[in-house]
Amino acid sequence: MLQAGIVGLPNVGKSTLFNALTKSRKAEAANYPFCTIDPNVGVVQVPDVRLKPLAALVGTTTIIPAAIEMVDIAGLVAGASKGEGLGNKFLANVREVDAIVHVVRCFEDEDVIHNMGRVDPISDAEVIMTELILADVESAQSQLQKTQKKARGKDKDAEASVALLERLIPHLDEGNPANLLKMDEDEKMRLKSFFLLSAKSMLYACNLKEEEISDPSGNTHLGAFQKWASSQQDANCCIISAKMEEELSELSDDEAKEYLEAMGVEDSGVSSLIKASYDLLGLASYLTAGEKEARAWTFTKGMTAPQCAGVIHTDFEKKFIKAEVVSYEDLINAGSMQVARETGKWRLEGKEYLFDDGDVVLFKCNA
Repeated sequence: MLQAGIVGLPNVGKSTLFNALTKSRKAEAANYPFCTIDPNVGVVQVPDVRLKPLAALVGTTTIIPAAIEMVDIAGLVAGASKGEGLGNKFLANVREVDAIVHVVRCFEDEDVIHNMGRVDPISDAEVIMTELILADVESAQSQLQKTQKKARGKDKDAEASVALLERLIPHLDEGNPANLLKMDEDEKMRLKSFFLLSAKSMLYACNLKEEEISDPSGNTHLGAFQKWASSQQDANCCIISAKMEEELSELSDDEAKEYLEAMGVEDSGVSSLIKASYDLLGLASYLTAGEKEARAWTFTKGMTAPQCAGVIHTDFEKKFIKAEVVSYEDLINAGSMQVARETGKWRLEGKEYLFDDGDVVLFKCNA
């Protein structure tokens, strides 16, 4: 299962957010740096409004949503790349995740210590990115030295890696993250093989006070940070109140709905954050529905029909024949599986078909 790592400076709300996401008390949240040392890992359900109507259509009450893993990584500090705080350990934890959810503190609160002495989300984000880049410089230089030896033997693959690393290192030295280097598609694929921290896709979670969620425009830090974040490639922002979300996670669905209505908020910020994290990881869902259950299955965007069949069981990929496919919208508009078939909305797809998010599927496989 792919993982999104939650990072940030100490005391920005990472562990509180993790508890809200996983609906647990697994991560200690306290008002001092490094209260989290070893990473906490939790499975998070991906909200999907399509599952309930789909379940009603086929007459089942069992709903199984997709899921991803979230990792609560302890707070990084300036100098982490040189071992400050528990830097080397934390950077190793970041290296192991597939994408980054970077929590930035946008709220003022004298009772919550700020590691840098003041609330400045842009500065905070730059501190973290600088540490990731510094670690990448060291890694890229080491990889260049090793790859140059192979390139001397006329290894074409090594030569291509050397060419990219020689462009990348000066780019990193100027304080730029790896994912902002101009690259063609082949180079982007090659970059992944270097396993650099600043090459990972990133999402910013802007942590506000509870009372600011209904009207975020009143927050003095948010607008400037969003403008800054828009200059960072693949870096979108989600607005959350980690404290409010943690409180919501302890309520029943009906109680949480009433709470949100009282706050003047339509949806939970955590729901948006989870869905954005799912997309950040390059994931999407196809759906199956029958008497036993309505279920969302996770696949990586760009996967073929047999590969998606293999998500359910490896034998399904090996013995794949065809996939019966209908889009969720077409199925709901038809009102039943039978009508969808009669009106030609169901279609047979073969081995080359690339799945779309929201495809409702029945696989045909050899016995």
